[in-house]
Amino acid sequence: MGSLDTVPYWQVNIPDEERTDECPEFLRNLSLKDIGIISTPDSEYRASTWEEVQKLVRDNRLDLFQRVPSELRRYLGYTWKLRQEYGSVMDFVLTQRLQWEMPMVPKGKPFEFEEDTKILRNDWPYGIDKRIVHLVVWTKFDLEEDPITTDLTDKARREIEAWVQQKFGSRMPREQFIWFKNWKSLKSVQAVEHFHVMIFNPDPAFIEEITKGDISLCQKF
Repeated sequence: MGSLDTVPYWQVNIPDEERTDECPEFLRNLSLKDIGIISTPDSEYRASTWEEVQKLVRDNRLDLFQRVPSELRRYLGYTWKLRQEYGSVMDFVLTQRLQWEMPMVPKGKPFEFEEDTKILRNDWPYGIDKRIVHLVVWTKFDLEEDPITTDLTDKARREIEAWVQQKFGSRMPREQFIWFKNWKSLKSVQAVEHFHVMIFNPDPAFIEEITKGDISLCQKF
């Protein structure tokens, strides 16, 4: 997989004139998975289909989601910069993206009040069919987990499913959207609760409406 046998992983997917002999700081100490992705030419990457996305979620193989190699490089560079400027990605998300203050105190029970949730586009979505819109639902309240398995409790799953069905199911068929909550080890922002919703080929006006015109960071930088 990739071009590790020809050039160092940090030189893949960038023009010759931008390559450096030394690995950039933001690409050091990566996991073997990330090195494998970064070292793969974009031309060899195949985006996941809607059917494949649904299967990964149903099978709880969230660890198999990947970004396009050059997008993963941009993501790692951007989050590295955020940590230098804001101290952590969490602080940036909290103060700049969500504009919420700590401590977060929900107004009511989970999903009772609209102001306790915020729907934004995923700033750095996975390498999936471009017709799939990836949203993140941020909540001021906790989503109840089993202390032993750290998975959502049945009660929390029912609450999320009911809210997702009301929010999205009222506008499109159930097979057109799917939701999941990342494992704790996969969450890039640990301290602010959130889960993901993916929608296949939605009406752009609907996405504009529920995100209040949000634009993902990857489209800005």
